[in-house]
Amino acid sequence: MKQFSFSLKQVPWYSAFRNNFLSNPNRLLAFKATTVIGTLVILTVSLGLPFYAVTLGLGALAGALSETDDHPNGRLKSMALKILGFAISSFSVELLQPYPIILALGLALSTIVFILIGGVSERFRGVTFGALLIGIYTMIGVEISPNWYIQPILLISGALIYGIFSYLLLLLKPFSLLEEQLSRGFSALSLYLNEKSKLFPSNEPEEKEIRVKLALLNVQTVEALERCKGVLNSYGESLTNQQPLQRYLHYFMVLQSLHERAASSHERYDLLSANPLNSQLIGGIRQLLHELSHATQNFAESLLTGVPYKHPIALDWLVKTIHDMLQNNELKASHPIKLLIRNLSQSHKTLKSIYKNQDTDLLPELEKDTRTYFERLKVQLHLNHPRMRYALRLSISFLIGYIISEYFHIAKGEWIVLTILFVLQPSYSETRRRLLQRTIGTLAGVVIGILIIRLFTFSGQIVLMLTSAYLFLIWMKRRYSISVIFITIFVLCAFNIIANKGVDVMTPRLIDTIIGAFISFIVVRFLWPEWQYKKLPGLLSEAILKNTAYFKAILNEYHKPSTDDLTYRIARRDAHLADNDLVMAWQNMQLDPQKQQQLKNKAFTLTYLNHALLSYLSALGAHRTQHHKETLDMLAFEDHILKVLDEAFNWLTNQNNSKIENIEGAFEEISTQLLTTGKEAAQMQYILLYNIVEVTLQILEQAKLFKHTTNNN
Repeated sequence: MKQFSFSLKQVPWYSAFRNNFLSNPNRLLAFKATTVIGTLVILTVSLGLPFYAVTLGLGALAGALSETDDHPNGRLKSMALKILGFAISSFSVELLQPYPIILALGLALSTIVFILIGGVSERFRGVTFGALLIGIYTMIGVEISPNWYIQPILLISGALIYGIFSYLLLLLKPFSLLEEQLSRGFSALSLYLNEKSKLFPSNEPEEKEIRVKLALLNVQTVEALERCKGVLNSYGESLTNQQPLQRYLHYFMVLQSLHERAASSHERYDLLSANPLNSQLIGGIRQLLHELSHATQNFAESLLTGVPYKHPIALDWLVKTIHDMLQNNELKASHPIKLLIRNLSQSHKTLKSIYKNQDTDLLPELEKDTRTYFERLKVQLHLNHPRMRYALRLSISFLIGYIISEYFHIAKGEWIVLTILFVLQPSYSETRRRLLQRTIGTLAGVVIGILIIRLFTFSGQIVLMLTSAYLFLIWMKRRYSISVIFITIFVLCAFNIIANKGVDVMTPRLIDTIIGAFISFIVVRFLWPEWQYKKLPGLLSEAILKNTAYFKAILNEYHKPSTDDLTYRIARRDAHLADNDLVMAWQNMQLDPQKQQQLKNKAFTLTYLNHALLSYLSALGAHRTQHHKETLDMLAFEDHILKVLDEAFNWLTNQNNSKIENIEGAFEEISTQLLTTGKEAAQMQYILLYNIVEVTLQILEQAKLFKHTTNNN
């Protein structure tokens, strides 16, 4: 008898679903939420209950917006916490509505509590945001709710139904969240590689501009790595048998390795490009980086769709061609171009063999936060902590918005509070960016919505509402201003469905949005403003400290390579996070008030130089497994370099009385020795050490000017 086997891939529509939804996580989230919202709305509207329909839909939307990336077991815990938080928030609003003073105080205090609890873990962060959102939704709908208990039950039910639907889908593919986060990491790396290809060839101004773009793309890649690590730890905590995690840990380690090689720099690329004898090799490197970018993106898509990754044959041909060109070239074995090609060739081999040894490798250990929940909460309980300040700003803004709404009897004044929730961010620059996006998006949504809604019948408005919900979720993480247009149209349709008053409420909504945005701006502008230029000295000191620790970890690996390089990976991660903080401070400074931007050019230079330093360190680390200790005479310099780095950090933090001239002199002396000393076998390390010392010296020169300017201010 012929055995019957069934695969989902045999279903005719599966290919279309895979290409349109599985390959795009944002579309999948939008599909899940819209499916639930649409089902709930259509069923309840057909029963003649439009209020129930819209309220259930809002609950499902809040459930989707507060969803966390957890193992299915963790997702159940998160769902239970979410329902509890939503119930407390929604019922409290309904019960306290007759007592506006108590409601205002309760809103302010609960906001502080929710925000601080959200800082304890990523799982709590989504739940607490959802609880605040549900509370405000309840405030908006309290006047039209048939009974005080109806709205909370409907909102909670909508969130629960969405949660169950999403959970059941997750059970069909339990490791999909891991695959999604890893895919985001490989996609971010693909963008980085593509941008880096533009360095070949490049002149000095072009290199500076491209390196700054690379620093910004590196922020995305490192953030993706952090999310991958968080989800891996979540799965690791939930699984008793760790073997199913093996291949995902393998992919994560591959991603880290590829990122380190991608972030590496062996020499200034404008100098390499300037030599006409290198032109063919430079062109080959550009194409190789471009093809590696495509290959990395292809693997990212294979993780999502389940279609096995096929390494491009063109890459094999390209690598062979470049190596043939090298054989006919008279470059020294330690020439930076040869080292760069060796580095990229290794990335090619890693991608080509990505499916090999994935089940036989030892399970690598990942860094975990071992603090208890109470210890994590306790850290936030002082006024200097950024999360406490954000909690207080949000709480005070809610209080001001609610008082204005009640005192002036503003129509639909609860939208002031809703606007504040979405606009007010932890920093001035983020708030200003979100403020403009929210205001422009709402205005555009009102105009577009009013123009088109009259063209739709009642059934057409339901379709328009669901389409707007889908597009809102699609654009939410890509371009917030566009997503606001669609959520505004969603609200307009919702009120038209409930009471045929969608157009009537649009003017109050626009006014409330402007008021809420203005309150957010004033509070973040004058309540503990954290101007970026004031943060730069501390961020620079932290970057030097973390780079020094990374340098030490690299040297330890040269001395004694480890089987599980957890300490090395932690040091590398910390150095990249410190670099990210410096990059983001420079970027955010451009949105600070004009008088707070007086150090913008110096911040740009420091950002560029620190990322260059990290790139040279990455190159030294990337080659750590290819050389033996006995050939590394360059390690004789390590004590001198580390000593001067420590002195530089102490000078930056005012912990010693050394003159900067003495530290700069020590660095210049080391540079001179590195130029005149070194054996051919270890020449690569000497070149990298020289570049590390030279860039550090430039950072100190800029820091001296920076320190002088800030002291005068």
